[in-house]
Amino acid sequence: MALRSLVARKSLGLGFQSKAKILAVGSTAHSRGFQTFSLPDLPYDYGALEPAISGEIMQLHHQKHHQTYVTNYNKALEQLHDAIAKGDAAAVVKLQSAIKFNGGGHVNHSIFWKNLTPVGQGGGEPPHGSLGWAIDTNFGSMEALVQKINAEGAALQGSGWVWLALDKELKKLVVETTANQDPLVTKGPTLVPLLGIDVWEHAYYLQYKNVRPDYLKNIWKVINWEYASEVYEKESP
Repeated sequence: MALRSLVARKSLGLGFQSKAKILAVGSTAHSRGFQTFSLPDLPYDYGALEPAISGEIMQLHHQKHHQTYVTNYNKALEQLHDAIAKGDAAAVVKLQSAIKFNGGGHVNHSIFWKNLTPVGQGGGEPPHGSLGWAIDTNFGSMEALVQKINAEGAALQGSGWVWLALDKELKKLVVETTANQDPLVTKGPTLVPLLGIDVWEHAYYLQYKNVRPDYLKNIWKVINWEYASEVYEKESP
């Protein structure tokens, strides 16, 4: 019973999101009694973000990299299901790193696609309303926020993500970084991601080579601030 209670708390949520939030990232019920996850469609064509992000990068990033996280996440969940059925506590513990990495990759990328939109559909247009006001209050200006995110993203060693988040406990906006595919909630349960930028090399190398700062500079041209504003309005205390 204790083992099943552990999994009820941690398996689908990876210990970092509620079941309801995870299922919103595209899942289906498996015939064997557990949830599996699928690659979400993009709301725009692969080439729609050019010249900021090439169509080739977007296609590889979505079809290959994100799909691999989804495939491996589902595989790990199936193995977890079997381990629970066998009462194999050691196997359950061993699978947590694969679930965190691949599940995190799925969650992070599902947010990332929504954070982007073509220029002709509002990409790069700065936020107004309550989010714009909150940015000015917490960072001084939109320009200061961009500089901070770019600096922290460029300085992040290895692979990871840089985030603009709402801290619901402190009731303020913060900038955070996470390593590898760790989702933002691993930095704190009260953090809500408004904007996440992927700084893994697969997100930019084909176009920008090893010059990550150029990628960070240009991605702002296709940032979907409307989506970030919607999340802020919904989650703001």
